[in-house]
Amino acid sequence: MKKERKIKTRSGFGIVLVAAAVLEAISCLMYFTSRAAIKQESEERAKTELRKAELEIEMHTIEMETAAKTLSLLLEKHIDDPNAAYADTRLAVSSLRENTSLAVAYIPDYFPKKGRYYEICSTRISPDSIHTRQIGSAEHDYTQMEWFQNGFVHDSCWWCEPYLDDSGSETFVVSCSYPVCDKEGRIVAVVCVDLSLEFLKTKLPNYLQVYPNSYYSIKSSKGEDIVRVMDTVPGKKYSLFEEEIDATGWHIEIVIPEEELFADLNRIGKIVGLLMLLGLVILILLVVHSVRTVRKMLDFAEKNQRIEGELEIAQTIQMAMLPKVFPPFMDRLDLNIHGMLRPAKEVGGDLYDFYVRDNKLLFCIGDVSGKGVPAALVMATARSLFRSISVHEEDAGRIVSMLNDAMTENNEQNMFVTLFLGILDLKTGEMNYCNAGHNAPVIVESLKFKVESLEVLPNLPLGIEAGFPFQTQHTKMQYGDTLFLYTDGLTEAENKNHEQFGDERMMRVLSDPRSERPQQLILSMEQAVDAFVGESQQSDDLTMCAIRYQIPALIMRNDIQQIPTLAEWIEGLEIPTELNMPVNLALEEAVTNVMLYAYPGRNDGKVFVEFQRVNNGKQLIFTISDSGIPFDPTAAPEADTTLSAEERQIGGLGIYLVRQLMDEVRYERIDDKNILTLVKTLNG
Repeated sequence: MKKERKIKTRSGFGIVLVAAAVLEAISCLMYFTSRAAIKQESEERAKTELRKAELEIEMHTIEMETAAKTLSLLLEKHIDDPNAAYADTRLAVSSLRENTSLAVAYIPDYFPKKGRYYEICSTRISPDSIHTRQIGSAEHDYTQMEWFQNGFVHDSCWWCEPYLDDSGSETFVVSCSYPVCDKEGRIVAVVCVDLSLEFLKTKLPNYLQVYPNSYYSIKSSKGEDIVRVMDTVPGKKYSLFEEEIDATGWHIEIVIPEEELFADLNRIGKIVGLLMLLGLVILILLVVHSVRTVRKMLDFAEKNQRIEGELEIAQTIQMAMLPKVFPPFMDRLDLNIHGMLRPAKEVGGDLYDFYVRDNKLLFCIGDVSGKGVPAALVMATARSLFRSISVHEEDAGRIVSMLNDAMTENNEQNMFVTLFLGILDLKTGEMNYCNAGHNAPVIVESLKFKVESLEVLPNLPLGIEAGFPFQTQHTKMQYGDTLFLYTDGLTEAENKNHEQFGDERMMRVLSDPRSERPQQLILSMEQAVDAFVGESQQSDDLTMCAIRYQIPALIMRNDIQQIPTLAEWIEGLEIPTELNMPVNLALEEAVTNVMLYAYPGRNDGKVFVEFQRVNNGKQLIFTISDSGIPFDPTAAPEADTTLSAEERQIGGLGIYLVRQLMDEVRYERIDDKNILTLVKTLNG
């Protein structure tokens, strides 16, 4: 019996030891498995941050390389003109988002009259100020600098090692070099674009946010420090994660203290060790619970981090790219634009953009295939290419062709972009445009009171076939016309019955005369879509842009000598020829009255004359306004034309003549302004 007890005891003790050993093994296995999982999660998290930083830095480097190549092309067109470099470098610098320096350095004695060393440098020192000067000299011998020598060795953009730029941006920089060739193909100059290390050092912590005591660095292709934020502490263990920037060959590194990396795991280990003293059963239950809890926490952290990373990238890209201020051109009375983009989810792939250059409006709208971060990145690339290519090109077909070739190259994700691009001459109303598989815009013609889709060739979307022959089309917009651009998220918006908003409802909103101005038009269309969709979830990005080409107001000084400008302005209104003389005479009398009485004793006042057509073009309305003293010309008693000139009182003939020539004359005092409205109704 005792022997059996001993055997049972020993067996029980053995079982306990085996159970303890198994439990210890399980604990160790759990610890090292969790450690590996945490390290893997941290690595993925770090790589997400690194990729985000890489994309941000690549956006800057690609933008600078594009500026360098563009400047090289401009300089090659003026290769024999030493003064062209001033304007070309300023133009290239103005296309960059950040304050930076851009220079072109010619081979020694290329322009003998300019001296042996000739280097033109433009530096943007503020959003509205660019400083351009010649900095080449014997003291500043740029021929000995790495960036200049690289321009003769490499036929593509090349980034040099960090150095102190004591003549250009006057700070530590890395420079991108690109050669400039003469007509025989010989390299005669090198373009240099500087990227400030201080800029990278300032921006990098915003891009990389992993652990509080992490430190970050960027190393050149030769291992030299470009940027370093914080340093390691001797005696501590660290984990290092890195990513290569393809465009420059640099490496971004994140170094994380292991005590922070495994802080949660160490705490859990201590708790598990204490609970083991209380009993194997309790310990096993706690270990199982801990394992499940850790796994859930890791899964949640991984999913949450991935979502946050995508959201931050998308928000950064879209906020930086899309126009935000409306109306965008306060100094242009001939143009009114309003746009909006509402993504279906946190990340959107639609884009629209516009800017004015050389009295021409260049604009585009597009829709990237797919969703998520890849679509947002393609959107950012398309917008950047539109800006960089169109800055020196005025044919829509050629711009779209160059966009297509650039986006087709290295399109490993097989993503494409539908795009409509137009260039409107604000002097003549002539517009050339090119469509790449996008929805045809709609023209709202105020004169004919007609709404119809613009005739477009379908063509292929961008990114499908390199060298596709995109064609340029032409049309002419009249004053008062509005061009409405949109993506298929508008017409394909669905309600709970899976019915689409469609073209018919869109045309109905566009035909409403109350939606004449772009801001009101976009608001009305948005309200109509929301009312149609109801509580159904938005399934696609919704993007709209309305461009109104309108007659600029005539602005005159309070000076009678300005009166002759009325006739020239009226000729440009394209009203019936037989009305030119009576309209001109009526406006002359009305404006003369304003100049004589609204600003007594002053010559610094302004008189504004505006024009519009209403009622399907059957009524012409002229509005004369000023900020002078209250003066109602219609309140003066009508002149008695039956009396002789000696018997009539002075005054009254001018307004009498205006009433005879126009069908309606009315006066209002609004917001401390005199408003005189003249209406002429066309016969028939």
